[in-house]
Amino acid sequence: MATFLHRVGRFAFGRRWLVLLLWAVALGVVGAAASSSSGTADSEVSVPRTESQKAFDLLSEKFPAANADGASARVVLRAPDGEKITAASAREDVAGVLGDLKDSSSRVAFVSDPFTDRTVSADGTTAYAQVTYQAKATDLTDADHDRFEAALEDGRGTGLTVEASGSALAPTETSHAAEVIGFALAAVILVVTFGSLAAAGIPLVTAVLGVAITLAAITALTAAFDLNGNTSALATMLGIAVGIDYALFIVSRYRSERAAGHGAREAAARANGTAGSAVVFAGITVVIALAGLAVVDMPILTSMGLAAAGAVIIAVLVAITVVPALLGFAPERVLGRAGRRTASCAAGADNAQHGGTATGKAPLGRRWVEAVLRKPLKAAVISVVALGVVALPATQLELGLPDDGSQATSSTQRKAYDMLAESFGAGFNGPLTIAVTDDEAATAKDGAEQMQSSLGALADVAAVAPAAFNPAGDTAIINVIPKSAPTSSATKTLVTDIRQLADRVEQKTGAQSLVTGQTASNIDVSDKFDAALAPYLLLVLGLAFLVLILVFRSILVPLKAALGFILSVLASFGALVAVFQWGWLKDLFGLEQTGPIMSLMPILTVGIVFGLAMDYQVFLVTRMREAYVHGADPRTAIVEGFQHSARVVTVAALIMISVFAGFIGTHDAMIKALGFGLAIAVAFDAFVVRMTLVPAVLALLGKRAWTLPRWIDRFLPHVDIEGEKLGQTAPTLPPQAAAPTSPTQYSDHR
Repeated sequence: MATFLHRVGRFAFGRRWLVLLLWAVALGVVGAAASSSSGTADSEVSVPRTESQKAFDLLSEKFPAANADGASARVVLRAPDGEKITAASAREDVAGVLGDLKDSSSRVAFVSDPFTDRTVSADGTTAYAQVTYQAKATDLTDADHDRFEAALEDGRGTGLTVEASGSALAPTETSHAAEVIGFALAAVILVVTFGSLAAAGIPLVTAVLGVAITLAAITALTAAFDLNGNTSALATMLGIAVGIDYALFIVSRYRSERAAGHGAREAAARANGTAGSAVVFAGITVVIALAGLAVVDMPILTSMGLAAAGAVIIAVLVAITVVPALLGFAPERVLGRAGRRTASCAAGADNAQHGGTATGKAPLGRRWVEAVLRKPLKAAVISVVALGVVALPATQLELGLPDDGSQATSSTQRKAYDMLAESFGAGFNGPLTIAVTDDEAATAKDGAEQMQSSLGALADVAAVAPAAFNPAGDTAIINVIPKSAPTSSATKTLVTDIRQLADRVEQKTGAQSLVTGQTASNIDVSDKFDAALAPYLLLVLGLAFLVLILVFRSILVPLKAALGFILSVLASFGALVAVFQWGWLKDLFGLEQTGPIMSLMPILTVGIVFGLAMDYQVFLVTRMREAYVHGADPRTAIVEGFQHSARVVTVAALIMISVFAGFIGTHDAMIKALGFGLAIAVAFDAFVVRMTLVPAVLALLGKRAWTLPRWIDRFLPHVDIEGEKLGQTAPTLPPQAAAPTSPTQYSDHR
């Protein structure tokens, strides 16, 4: 592997214009395909093989008119304080609002009348109307949204409180402030670390190139594969993350090779052969983690995982080809001022790389690892106990999906949600729909009667609507309003009770009853994610374990890497529960209300953080193994490898933490939780597990860490990730070659 990538690096350095041209052509091709694509991102979320999805599909078939895919909105109207919505003046104002809503667009199919349909609260202060459209939500124009909002504003002008929710509302504008802030912080960190604009610019340029190609490819494939609108979000996040990381590692290794006395072209080739090999295997572990999301058996998660895996593959290819090419354009400027000194080139470059000073003071990384190695058992125990304590709240983890109740309190959706809960009951925002069906109409009718008569006896049921049959009479719909809020544990218990009741009714009558609705669907999704988490962990850990055995030629090192990752993830779950579920320090993070953790969070956190954690594991421990393979004793190998890699791993982790933490400032509770969870998981894994626990455990293991049973060693191919063969194929140049002082010398080394 190292020899092959060494040749790739030399070729890319020497034929840099050709390499850039080929990537420009690739970007142009996928860009043209994206511009000609007529597909739009799918906003529907299907949950195969769950009861709620089966019921939804059944009702779509049996009640096609009732399940039209047109956009809809629920408009909530409340009279001024001390007045009734049923008063004559208020009724006139409501009629005006309904008329404006009907005239707001030619696409409006129907606007219900709350006084005719009896959708007025018992206290007479609040009513709601249903607005349905002939067009899908994605087909509504900005003009449609503006006129809808204008109708609401006119109603507010009469003194009524008018709020709305539903798919017909204009989608919330996506702010890219978090990405911009994170990208800017990454640039600052890179400039400070490298002391060179050129060195800092290469990781940023390659990350942008990789993400641009990825997003263009996703856009081009949207129609063909019916991709969800959230697919590009994860791909962008991971593309930026690994794109910066991978280029950062190769550029850093290039500076190290120049400090060792190699010429520019040879240093680029060696950096590609060693750090590039680590990039390839780190990328493989990330791809395994992301592609493994398919095990959850949810189309939206599968498409997100595969798209993000594609982004990582592109990032790897860009790193091992474009980075050496860009180094060819600025072979000296990427070294920084210290690296370009002609008087003491090698020493200056080494100090710039490892953080040494003219006074001879040891770099911080070396001092840290030596402190850990003085008492490795104590360091390991403290790390494990600290992460274990932080992880304790994870035992109380509750999963759920966001609804309008989790929106910002300033949003019209949240205000409408609260108004309905206050006037109609907490469960009104989460109605349950029960589909009763059988091939025989008489059996279906009997089953519906049995269900309806028994539902009212359940403890948490507030109201049961009469059964409504389809024209064939073989399927009925029964709507149930719970007493409790949609995300409460009491509602989840009620769904379970109704399903148990359905089993008893089916045994008695033969009619099948299925529970669906948004609340039931959210419960099913959460249960499915909960059940899939353990198999997913076993899959990605197992496959990555095999890859890491190949990389490190050791059993204990991959085992330690996997166990350390589990510790950091559990600790991040504990922090999530403490802040977003229990409300600890919620004001510090601008959290308006607590509640269950989003169902996607645990499995997404595992997938993303596992990939980044294995990146840091590979880059940190590879340098340790490299030193060991080249003759150092185990302790010296840990120190040498750590001081070479710790700084660049620290920088990579800080960049990722900055990017993810930027999302904590958003108003969306789901995005806020995702940013917090990823940021703190990376912090735990990089600084507690990789920087402390890993060297401590390696020191305790000694030579055993680097051994592999002979029967396994015989079957494994030797990938030479340490670049052992490079010493035989490319001799080291004298130190003077690191910083040529004349144009002739410069051209010779290229």
